[in-house]
Amino acid sequence: MAQKPNYISILSDFGFKRAFADESNTLFLRKSLEALIQSPTEIEIVEFLKNDIAGLTSIGRGMRFDTACKDAEGNNFIVEMQLTPYDDFVQRAKFYTFHNFNTLVKKGPANPFKGLPTIYFIGFLANDIFPESEEYYHFATLKNQINEEIDRQIVYVFVEISKFDKKEDELENDADKLIYLMKNIEEIQRASALPPRLNEDWILQAMERLDKSIMSPQERANLEIAIVQEASDIAAWNDQLRKVEEAEAKAEEAEAKAEEAEAKAEKSKIEVAKTLKENGIDIQLIAKSTGLSLEEVEQL
Repeated sequence: MAQKPNYISILSDFGFKRAFADESNTLFLRKSLEALIQSPTEIEIVEFLKNDIAGLTSIGRGMRFDTACKDAEGNNFIVEMQLTPYDDFVQRAKFYTFHNFNTLVKKGPANPFKGLPTIYFIGFLANDIFPESEEYYHFATLKNQINEEIDRQIVYVFVEISKFDKKEDELENDADKLIYLMKNIEEIQRASALPPRLNEDWILQAMERLDKSIMSPQERANLEIAIVQEASDIAAWNDQLRKVEEAEAKAEEAEAKAEEAEAKAEKSKIEVAKTLKENGIDIQLIAKSTGLSLEEVEQL
């Protein structure tokens, strides 16, 4: 009797890399890229690129992509997943794409910017980074003030998975199917059969890679190591977040106390000034002694 599938979540470092960075079979990656960038043509080939890049200078920041590849046309793809809240994720996306852009511009040609391939940054986010928007899928190029596209050499795609709430019968395209799979794989596992709309080769290929029950002993060992490391990373991030929140709380408390002390000091100066004025002391002397202005003393 066949063992029941036991799927790893794609929303984990190990699962994400198993699904999107399978060099032995790139079908799932290629179909996902097609869907997310709204490609009018099929992506037939992808070549994985180095995903660990050193800083450009001795003090420059390096980077490590979750997945980096290019297609047969030379278009570059950077695919990232962010599990924990990250307010500056857009800035990180710009940092990655600008660095990539810099590597594409070569010395020598009269027009080094002509014919450059497109750079696509695709970011999957478990949490929201655009709270003012109800959209879960964001496709961004450079546009002017009346929303006319003026350049698409760099394209950003952000997917806020937590906002996606479509049911199986509401899935409209491959992008919806991908996000549904990423968010609901545990529910899919509990079902007796794969939802009909997900019964496609590219999705089946990914699910096979995510099936813990058919992994080799070495793959299972790597999974256990990855789970421990991911838990450690999340715990470290939560600890750092807690420290930041505590520091912010202390700063707010100190600011409140300073404001309270300042208010008390001001009230005390006014009371002293009133007493001195009632006793006939010259208002210029009162102002000089208390730090109040002549106008403030006169109004007491």
